[in-house]
Amino acid sequence: MQKIEIQGGNNLSGEIFISGAKNSAVALIPAAILCNEETTIYNVPEISDRDDLIKIIELLNGNVKVNQDILTIDSKQIKNVYIPEELSSKLRASYYFMGALLGRNKYVEISLPGGCKIGNRKIDFHLKGFQALGAVITEEENKLILKADKLIGNKIYLDFASVGATINIMLAACKAEGTTIIHNAAKEPEIANVATFLNNMGAKISGAGTSKITIEGVEYLHKAMIEVIPDRIEAGTYIIIGSLLGHNLRIKNVIKEHLTSLIAKLQEIGVSIESEKNDLIINKNDKLKAFNIATLIYPGFPTDLAQPMTVLMTQCDGLSILEETIYSNRMGQVPYLNSMGADITVRNQMAFIKGKTPLIGNDVVASDLRAGASLITAGLIAKGKTKISEIEHILRGYEHIVEKLSNVGANIKIIEEV
Repeated sequence: MQKIEIQGGNNLSGEIFISGAKNSAVALIPAAILCNEETTIYNVPEISDRDDLIKIIELLNGNVKVNQDILTIDSKQIKNVYIPEELSSKLRASYYFMGALLGRNKYVEISLPGGCKIGNRKIDFHLKGFQALGAVITEEENKLILKADKLIGNKIYLDFASVGATINIMLAACKAEGTTIIHNAAKEPEIANVATFLNNMGAKISGAGTSKITIEGVEYLHKAMIEVIPDRIEAGTYIIIGSLLGHNLRIKNVIKEHLTSLIAKLQEIGVSIESEKNDLIINKNDKLKAFNIATLIYPGFPTDLAQPMTVLMTQCDGLSILEETIYSNRMGQVPYLNSMGADITVRNQMAFIKGKTPLIGNDVVASDLRAGASLITAGLIAKGKTKISEIEHILRGYEHIVEKLSNVGANIKIIEEV
């Protein structure tokens, strides 16, 4: 069994280069099969989610060439093939093949998607959107069948501004007849990245990045390329780590506008953050003020950074409160942080964190991707040795995280342990 082992306490100096956005790449790769020719995606992070999506495309008779961070996807011969549980259950983003295959072939058979267990994340909004476009949906045991004689554009209102539903409906609507308007669309930067890719293929999408997206259906999508935007969640994770251990720690390749809520909050509590072009320079502050924060849809504070933020809160003077408003089970890291010496109480979706508390290394478990990032953060500041198991969750979403942290002075490595 692979584990991450950390000897905590080292200050971090040097440079960390931010990879392509995981949440963008996992939508861009399925989107490529809407193309009737060949597409190229640059700056794709080398994470296990990428590899699992490639396996699905190959199952569907597509061809994928990997050259470091560049994917070339030939989808001319894409076929309707059942996507089984052993592939779809590995990651939540497998659901993007529903929108892409429905748009391309008007037919999909897929086992229900998987991914991190972070609470009630139904795909009802996705399915209602597909039905509004004319799809008929049948559920058989753990399998969904979506089919349509043709897709017709429609006005779709999302009850919740879901990123996944917004992208999935956009994918299906690209080749629908007529115009589709998504109201209360999610506004995350990753959605604009996907829309740009589709428009490069010849789609007609406007308004991506706003709450109203308009898609005029087209019959054919041609050869195109796209570059994955920098990962704002990866950047945010390293910024939080730098707030605790940074000594002129430089985070490179950052789109600062995507991290406004995080940067503003950290500066408010006393973290030193300097900006130079596309870089941020972080210096720790040993006297951080307690604060309150609630996760919100973009451009509010990202839910994906809530778990690493709980570690920062343990090092603030006073009582901090974190409210999770997006997912129902974002507190998987809390029992393990408490086992390391934190003083965190959870009531409903709120964490009450008393600080400042010293952390002591311990054996812990990464229950999901961002909980894993939280435990790495905790291990880096803890006294003694921390061992993290179930690290496959972490490797799903952070490219070369062990190497990146080692390069700036962390005592961290992957070990094999029975």
